[in-house]
Amino acid sequence: MAAPVNSPWLFGRRADLLLFGGSTALALLFLGIGHATGLLDGDAPPWLFLVAVVGVDVAHVWATGWRVLADGSAARARLALYLGVPLAAWAAGVVAYSVSALLFWRVLAYLAVFHFVRQQYGWVALYRRKNGERKDGRLLDAAAIYGATLTPLLFWHAHLPRRFQWFLRGDFVNGLPEEVSRLAFVLYAGIFAGWVVKEVARARAGRPVSWGKVLIVLSTAATWFGGIVVFDSDYAFTVTNVFVHGIPYMGLVWFTSKSRAQARRDAGDAPSFADRLAPKLVFFLAPLLLVAFAEEWGWDLLVWHDHAVLFPGPALDPGALLLVLIVPLLALPQAIHYVWDAFLWKVRPENRGTVEALGIR
Repeated sequence: MAAPVNSPWLFGRRADLLLFGGSTALALLFLGIGHATGLLDGDAPPWLFLVAVVGVDVAHVWATGWRVLADGSAARARLALYLGVPLAAWAAGVVAYSVSALLFWRVLAYLAVFHFVRQQYGWVALYRRKNGERKDGRLLDAAAIYGATLTPLLFWHAHLPRRFQWFLRGDFVNGLPEEVSRLAFVLYAGIFAGWVVKEVARARAGRPVSWGKVLIVLSTAATWFGGIVVFDSDYAFTVTNVFVHGIPYMGLVWFTSKSRAQARRDAGDAPSFADRLAPKLVFFLAPLLLVAFAEEWGWDLLVWHDHAVLFPGPALDPGALLLVLIVPLLALPQAIHYVWDAFLWKVRPENRGTVEALGIR
């Protein structure tokens, strides 16, 4: 069933709290484990790489493919998006890597950062729409969520190098003055205080408060500031970055796919292949985990050679010429995910099935 239209929650109160609050609690729990065991002082261990990077981060990237499969026959109407973007992304990757490997990873890193920031704003925008907040407080809500993400990023750029990186060392541009970071913190302190006052005033006036939106802003601030500013740790950045981003996204794909399948059955239409599998969580997760593991196996054997225990096999050296073609190909799922997601979740007529699954009109 679709989420109720009159509900302020996207998937339902329990599901939203589990996805957004639960993923934040999981990140904080892992921080506590890291502190207690001393893991905060070193690189992310192999077991965390397997759980967080492969099991959540890479798997959630492939969930975009599930979303495309769920479109069924409607995908034919969007061939420019579904075929053109992969071809263009691979060609652009080859050109960038031909110039230099650092340029390729720098472009991909900033595209990823943009995607991560925009996803948090996207959650806020969806909650605002569910709660009927069309223009009321829109700019302050946007400033609150963008400040929660951009302020730590400015701090990161002003304090390079750190003991962690987005993809690899040097992918962020160095040289941002520390004064810019300090000013950002001062500005965001004022924005956050104003946002809190707005939400409290809304509640005291008896107007509906979107607690899901509040949860997104607070959890984003806590995890981004904690993972980037408070701790200078690869372990801390991994758990705060990956869980809060990837788990809610996979929940979004799973929930909307289940809802679309039921809606098509109710209308007498045949659900798509992906929608028929979605009701069983294991059938949704298993393919994502398998392809995520296969992708990382390819990365490790051909490029990184970092986790021989997790990905056994001969460490291959394709040579510089082949890497120009191979690296952009292996990175293609990420690049496609970043671009497609700018279109697939918009509240537009072409995404009507997804929008209705969230109870949005």
